[in-house]
Amino acid sequence: QVQLAESGGGLVQAGGSLRLSCAASGRTFSNYAMGWFRQAPGKEREFVASISWRGRMPYYADSVKGRFTISRDNAKNTVYLQMNSLKPEDTAVYYCAAHNREYTLMIPSADANGFDWGQGTQVTVSS
Repeated sequence: QVQLAESGGGLVQAGGSLRLSCAASGRTFSNYAMGWFRQAPGKEREFVASISWRGRMPYYADSVKGRFTISRDNAKNTVYLQMNSLKPEDTAVYYCAAHNREYTLMIPSADANGFDWGQGTQVTVSS
């Protein structure tokens, strides 16, 4: 089973930037699609972005398109989420997710039961 460890969260003012990282271990990282989800207080977890096992075909939620960029470094077993122009509504716990089927895209509508999860990292954007 894969182990996922997120880092890079914190407190930032509106308009600022943060970069989240997720280090994976326990299986061949480069065979699996990866993604980011978030959950704000009182709300359901929602898809943010995903990327294929080769670092192609990124998907983004409409709410973050043009502001967030997902990328991965298969040599470092790490996936990143660069977040720019942050807004207070981006405040949430951000979770890294790994698909548990090889060579399968993580599309926004996919069943989240097919993913493995990190412990989450808090992102707070102040107005």
